[in-house]
Amino acid sequence: MQVHLKTLGCRLNEAELETWAHAFQADGDRIVTNTREADLVVLNSCAVTHEAARKSRQAIRRIHRENPSAKLVVSGCYATLNPEEAARSMGVDLVIDNRDKNRLVELTKARLAIETMPSLSTEPAAVALFSRGRQRAFVKVQDGCRYRCTFCIVTVARGEERSRSIEEVVNEVNRLHQQGILEVILTGVHLGGYGSDRGSNLSWLITAILEETDIPRLRLGSLEPWDLPESFFQLFQNPRFMPHLHLPLQSGCDRILRRMARRCNTADFARLIEQARHAVPDINITTDIIVGFPGETEQEWESTLSYIERIGFGHVHIFSYSVREGTKAAGMPNQLPAAVKKQRSRQLHELAQVMKQERMSGCLGRTFRVLVEGQPSIDEDGRPLYFGYTPNYMRVALRVPEDHSLENQIRSVRLRSVSDCGGHLLGELAESDEEDSSFLPMT
Repeated sequence: MQVHLKTLGCRLNEAELETWAHAFQADGDRIVTNTREADLVVLNSCAVTHEAARKSRQAIRRIHRENPSAKLVVSGCYATLNPEEAARSMGVDLVIDNRDKNRLVELTKARLAIETMPSLSTEPAAVALFSRGRQRAFVKVQDGCRYRCTFCIVTVARGEERSRSIEEVVNEVNRLHQQGILEVILTGVHLGGYGSDRGSNLSWLITAILEETDIPRLRLGSLEPWDLPESFFQLFQNPRFMPHLHLPLQSGCDRILRRMARRCNTADFARLIEQARHAVPDINITTDIIVGFPGETEQEWESTLSYIERIGFGHVHIFSYSVREGTKAAGMPNQLPAAVKKQRSRQLHELAQVMKQERMSGCLGRTFRVLVEGQPSIDEDGRPLYFGYTPNYMRVALRVPEDHSLENQIRSVRLRSVSDCGGHLLGELAESDEEDSSFLPMT
């Protein structure tokens, strides 16, 4: 059977797709990149915002339109929160709740009476990963959240916290590395809460992975800025643990943070950033900001802008607030008009770009180890142009001679300039490609 896997939304959804891909492959199925080639399409949907739910519905219609003969299975947060609506959608054969995601392959084959081909189950599962254009792998280590931020529907959809065992995660990382993966990203709904149901914690998991695997690069997905274990930042002394943290702030105003029911205030967040930057050379801190939360005054918005500028982020993911039924914020008074949210979003985009440029400019002339990803594109001179990421997650474009192939390699790259579009850095292969001993070496 030919299976096409598609996801919307977060990196946790990406990690779940990786798991399903391997499970289908183990059953003898083939993962395909084109919807039209598939006998079965699995959509991992999203509902973090009203817009995300709309895109999930659109994706269902588009999949059915492109391949009406394929079986269509829908899972994820949209399907879990709106199971009847999803099931009524044209072309949908099966809806699988988030609580049953770990059995998705099994349930799909049982309920849709799909036969497997055991004779193919010994083929390398790496095909499932690389056929989707990935040189890094997302590993889901935890699901669910014990907290209830007032804007968030995901915790309602995902349920209580559940952590995988350290042994299980280590085994998966080792398997991925054996298949050629050079970088693993740990993901979860509340990643910092890993192990709360097992008498463990995130530091223990990271330590085990670094000690019991040889994966060259390990990094974390989105991490709430609380519940971090003691001595967490000491883990970055291992150069295989990448110096980048995505810490969702959501607002730079304490009054808004209280209305959001966030578990940190601006002073706590600033102290955490100071601790990180003191302990970890060149760490890159990125964040999420929600623009136009209900009741956000002009003064509160100006306070947020000022705070963000003072902290300084390498990148800011900007979300205009949208109402999600089932959340406390949906019933809050003083919902802001779209025009106000659009204007504030534009302001923050301008500030975020300035901060990003400053971050990139500060790295020029230095040499970093870059994981080169994907097939090359061709530049205006007809030469291959590869893209990759530094340890602290800055995107780099690398021009090389036509006879060079760099896909899925970690190479030393000297950063020469910022691209004209301002979105990435331009670099060249360094003369020496020896492994550097520091986190982010300076030459």
